[in-house]
This record gives sequence, C-alpha cells and structure tokens, in this order.
Amino acid sequence: MSREPGPVTPEDPATRRQAPPRQDPPRYDPDRYEPPPGVGKLLIWMAIVALAALAVVLGGVYFS
Repeated sequence: MSREPGPVTPEDPATRRQAPPRQDPPRYDPDRYEPPPGVGKLLIWMAIVALAALAVVLGGVYFS
C-alpha cells in the first residue's frame, strides 16, 4: 500500500525554522578544574601498588 504525497507548497521564508544561535566554545575557568596531583601523591600511590603486589607474591609463595 503506497501513500501518495500531499500537495507540494512553496516554502514560506517567514515560517522557515531558524538555525539556533551560534554558541561560543566554553571558556577556561581555572576555578573549575582541580590542580594536577603533586609528586608526593604519585609516590604514595606507587608505594601502595608495590606493597599490594608484594603481598600478592608473598601470599602466593606462602600458600603454594
């Protein structure tokens, strides 16, 4: 079953949809972002990961 298209009417420029207004890209706001972590915090995380890895290895040796 095919539908026949309705009558074609010329487009009225007064009723044409307007494009949304162009938005500027967001500006950098220094208060919005956290500062990068310091070297000390990185060293603490590396020590925690190394300690966890050592615990896994020692646990594997102990239980095998």
